[in-house]
Amino acid sequence: MSKEDMIKEAVEEAKAKAAKEAEEQAARTDEQSEAEEQTEEAEEMEDASEDDEADASEDAEEPAAEEEAADDDKEKSGKEKKLFGRKNKKDKKDEKIEELTDRLTRQMAEFDNFRKRTEKEKSQMYEIGAKDIIEKILPVVDNFERGLAAVPEEDKANPFAEGMEKIYKQLMTTLEEIGVKPIEAVGNEFNPDYHNAVMHVEDEEFGENTVAEEFQKGYTYRESVVRHSMVKVAN
Repeated sequence: MSKEDMIKEAVEEAKAKAAKEAEEQAARTDEQSEAEEQTEEAEEMEDASEDDEADASEDAEEPAAEEEAADDDKEKSGKEKKLFGRKNKKDKKDEKIEELTDRLTRQMAEFDNFRKRTEKEKSQMYEIGAKDIIEKILPVVDNFERGLAAVPEEDKANPFAEGMEKIYKQLMTTLEEIGVKPIEAVGNEFNPDYHNAVMHVEDEEFGENTVAEEFQKGYTYRESVVRHSMVKVAN
């Protein structure tokens, strides 16, 4: 074979090899394009599937959310009922506190009533005792008055008579300071609450049912009568 033939044959082989490589490259390109298209289609289908699943999930979540809201309302209502029930039901400590408070209030009221009653009884006992003492002193006052009335006018300047007069005045001042007062009788209308009528006389000089004379002076102690006036009533 000549050199030219060998070159020609080599060129033909090179062309054939290049053509084959070009065909293979085109085939690979077509396969790659087809694969890319399939991949894009698969991705689009997957995205569509995901969108459908999301919509389905949203649709499924709506009833679940409603059920959850209903459960929350029930739970809240139950808590409110429990809370309201606890408000109505008193605790044992609160009941004990109320019981002790009520007992203390009652005891304080009873003690206050007892104190008032005791003070009233003490006051009454004091007045009874004071009236008893005054009744025993009044005869002494009567004797002072009788003795001073029996002193002649010329002897009233006697130191003894003056001393007795001062003692009498001091005694009457002391009685007046503690609430003892003589009852007005002569010339006043007869009052059975203060006067004790032992005699009756018809005398035109006095009005009807008027005290004409006083035999024994009467006294009051704090508006209550210790001794009635012994009097003679006219008309």
